[in-house]
Amino acid sequence: VQLQASGGGLVQAGGSLTLSCVVSGFTLDDYAIGWFRQAPGKEREGVSCISARGGDTQYADSVKGRFTVSKHNRLNTAYLQMDNLKPEDTAVYYCAADPTVVDAGFCEEFEYEYWGVGTQVTVSS
Repeated sequence: VQLQASGGGLVQAGGSLTLSCVVSGFTLDDYAIGWFRQAPGKEREGVSCISARGGDTQYADSVKGRFTVSKHNRLNTAYLQMDNLKPEDTAVYYCAADPTVVDAGFCEEFEYEYWGVGTQVTVSS
């Protein structure tokens, strides 16, 4: 089981980025996907999660209305569309997967067994 997040970069406040999480070694439609982030000096936090079939989503209050999570199971890829980015969104973003999460779960780290390497998102003011 492997996950690879990509799409991070440097963007000005108000800009947009789309993160991708390509998975291999398993069928994405059997797995919920979670997006998490860790800013310097802070604990990792859940950003957004989506159920295995894509019908249920969860968002952190700080990103509601700005971020959109989705997954394309046939392409084995999940996405995190990030709009109206703010400097406080600066962090390393990780995608994670697990087949046992019910719906979108609680979007907490403990729910996810498989993790990818993160991608850096930096938002300048």
